[in-house]
Amino acid sequence: MTTPSIQAVLELERIDKDIFRGRGMDSQVFVRTFGGHVAGQALVAATRTVDESKRVHSLHGYFLRAGNADSETIYMVSRVRDGRSFATRKVEAIQEGEVIFSMQASFHVVGNKGIEHSDTMRNVPGPDDFTCTNDEAPEALRGLIEDWAEWDIRVVPHDKFDADERSSGNQLVWFRSKNHLPEDQTFHICTLAYMSDMTLLFTAMVPHPGKKVQMASLDHAMWFLRPFRADEWLLYDQATPSAHAGRALTQGKIYDREGHLVAVTVQEGLTRELREGAKPLPGPGDGAKS
Repeated sequence: MTTPSIQAVLELERIDKDIFRGRGMDSQVFVRTFGGHVAGQALVAATRTVDESKRVHSLHGYFLRAGNADSETIYMVSRVRDGRSFATRKVEAIQEGEVIFSMQASFHVVGNKGIEHSDTMRNVPGPDDFTCTNDEAPEALRGLIEDWAEWDIRVVPHDKFDADERSSGNQLVWFRSKNHLPEDQTFHICTLAYMSDMTLLFTAMVPHPGKKVQMASLDHAMWFLRPFRADEWLLYDQATPSAHAGRALTQGKIYDREGHLVAVTVQEGLTRELREGAKPLPGPGDGAKS
């Protein structure tokens, strides 16, 4: 079974004015739907209903049920607001008649001017400045990296950067698509929505090496700040400020190779101790079970 390209993943079929259908994952690893897959497709559906003069700047999504990775998903878009500067869309992702994911996305008119500032990128070796094999990646990520064969994912060794002493745990990951992607900036934004869920929740396990937990994304928020390309190197600077009561909070800042802050993510996930005989879900974004 071959994992579909990101172009195939994000190519939705329009079946009515504001209703779309997305393909399944064809995954070697995931039984439950990967959160980035459904979030990326949901964002594509939303963008198909917004005028090209506006571009998505944020999304907030909730994983409500564990979807089937190999099943098609229906996306129903509600046009919440169309203003002069902003537009808002709500998207529901449906499998077998049930909503598995709900998202709101906000769009802002292109070309506004205002104040400018941003955090600076951490001092970290470039993606070609350290060795990185799958065997050297964190154990929980190895099978997933193999499944994401069209992505170049390089986890920076912890002895290669200075961790934030105030942070509970940090993880740094360089990543990019191995294949050249279309020029359309909206395509790169939807691709980043897909890619942003790849490693983020695993940051919660950095302070707890060897600990076995049940993992699933509960919600995911993103802010898209500056133009970028997902087929050029991006640094995902991840932190986990808290874990408590079976849930962990993770945050990420995404920089391009020149150090421009291009996106910010926040995600809360299930990190519940495994009951006897239970197995961890196969990866982040599998969707929460009630």
